[in-house]
Amino acid sequence: MNYRLAIISSAALALSTPAFAQDANIDGRVGKLEKEMRAVQRQVFPNGAGRFVEPEIPSPTAPEPATSSTSAAVDITARVDALEAQLATLTGQVELQGNNMRSLEGRLKAIETQIAAQAASAAAIVPAAAPVPAAVTSPKPKPVTATGKPALTAKPNPARVAAVAAIERPATGDVFEDGYTYGYRLWEAKFYPESQATLEETLAKFPKHKRASYARNLLGRTWLDDKKPATAVKVFYDNYKVDPRGDRAPDSLFFLGSALTDLGKTAEACEAFGELSRAYPDAATGRLAERIASGKTRAKCK
Repeated sequence: MNYRLAIISSAALALSTPAFAQDANIDGRVGKLEKEMRAVQRQVFPNGAGRFVEPEIPSPTAPEPATSSTSAAVDITARVDALEAQLATLTGQVELQGNNMRSLEGRLKAIETQIAAQAASAAAIVPAAAPVPAAVTSPKPKPVTATGKPALTAKPNPARVAAVAAIERPATGDVFEDGYTYGYRLWEAKFYPESQATLEETLAKFPKHKRASYARNLLGRTWLDDKKPATAVKVFYDNYKVDPRGDRAPDSLFFLGSALTDLGKTAEACEAFGELSRAYPDAATGRLAERIASGKTRAKCK
């Protein structure tokens, strides 16, 4: 009897050893996958606050009853293989998007430098003022703001002041939403400078708010509608770069293309529309499809 028990115990030990080896191998692979997946998540959600996307690995729809530890190990190994393949694909997509962003950023910086040079050139050819006679007292210099721009010293237009005051300022207790809503109402009424001031103040207080993407996108639109596409380009691109997973990041890429078209930078505009289609295919083929088609036509994209 003891002899038979010894044989059975030896057989069980022999069968279990490969399973332990497989488990250890799978544990190592899973641990490595978890580290790599978190690294990819940090790239996709730089400000993700712990967000994590579950891998889309479907489990067998009709699994056969497990008859041994070997069949279970084979099933786990197959699922780990699928997870490794998905991770490789996701990593490649993240790297491609990063390369596209760096390329677009470089071209936008070149445009910004060009615009600054054109502004400096235009200022240099302005005729110099006639010299003031010595007998005449020179006027006092105009005050300037912290950015070096002349401060507004003209008396405000009473009619405009009254019209702005007539726009209801919400007071719900939610400071961000109140600021955003008031900025939206000012923009809708075409009071662009007042809307810009309101939205900039709101974003300065709440730069990481969950709806900051909305406010930055609207701020860009106020500059675009105010016929200042150069400033709009910077705002729209910053919104896409700072929060690429924000709700209005796709919209900012579209309006970035529109602003670049207004500046005559049609090649860069087409690149922005292309990045929108690559990075946000659902939005590009859904709610923004008509706008993108119109934008590409206006920029004469191929």
